[in-house]
Amino acid sequence: MKKGWTPDSWRSKPIEQVPVYPDLDALAALEQRIATYPPLVFAGEARKLKKSLAKVAAGESFLLQGGDCAESFAEHQADNIRDFFRVFLQMAVALTFAGAMPVVKVGRIAGQFAKPRSSGVERQGDVELPSYRGDIINGIEFDAAARTPDPNRIEMAYRQSAATLNLLR
Repeated sequence: MKKGWTPDSWRSKPIEQVPVYPDLDALAALEQRIATYPPLVFAGEARKLKKSLAKVAAGESFLLQGGDCAESFAEHQADNIRDFFRVFLQMAVALTFAGAMPVVKVGRIAGQFAKPRSSGVERQGDVELPSYRGDIINGIEFDAAARTPDPNRIEMAYRQSAATLNLLR
């Protein structure tokens, strides 16, 4: 890790995809609250993945990475999660036999709630609103209330991610 890194050092870097929250006090309160929550991924899991990816880089394993472009709050249901996991594992089994090597599985699930956008605004007719940036930021409905970035959605994404990981583990 680079020297001088802190949890908020990203704030000093140039960024293009940051939403504009109208209530910065609510965002700050959410950041303080969520900083006290347990991690979604534990250090041992990250170390294990790092070792597994080193084997992929060395040609000793195959990497299977898949999942939704962006998860939605509305589709967060146990059956959907299990269906994705079942298909993902079936793909891994097929690749294991076809490639005759271990498969490292990396799922885009349990936290894939954001969507980058080429423009910060979307226009329909004469109405211009903030772009939909994923359920972690704002709602997909094209109205001012839904498109206003809401820091409480970050907490909802954390909770849904934790529930998804609990089901998968």
